[in-house]
Amino acid sequence: MFLRSALSSMDIPARVSYVMAVVSPAERPAAASITNLPRSLASALSPALAGYMLAASTFGWPLVVAGAMKIIYDLTLLKMFQSVKPPEESAASVTRKNA
Repeated sequence: MFLRSALSSMDIPARVSYVMAVVSPAERPAAASITNLPRSLASALSPALAGYMLAASTFGWPLVVAGAMKIIYDLTLLKMFQSVKPPEESAASVTRKNA
């Protein structure tokens, strides 16, 4: 359980740092709110959904569903943003090319 908890939070610092690097300073508060909203809603709604799943079946569906959703979430973020470079990386690559 401890390992699962540690791994499930592993993407948070990288995600927050990346969003803050890509978004303009004026839009950062709104971007932080939007990116944190799904996690907040999931932590509020998940106990009721997990209880329903466990009542319907003794199999560990909540763990299976949570793992699948995490994998889909991470792969979706990777696909959507793998070609978007933060401004610092873009400036650094231009500086290296000109040197």
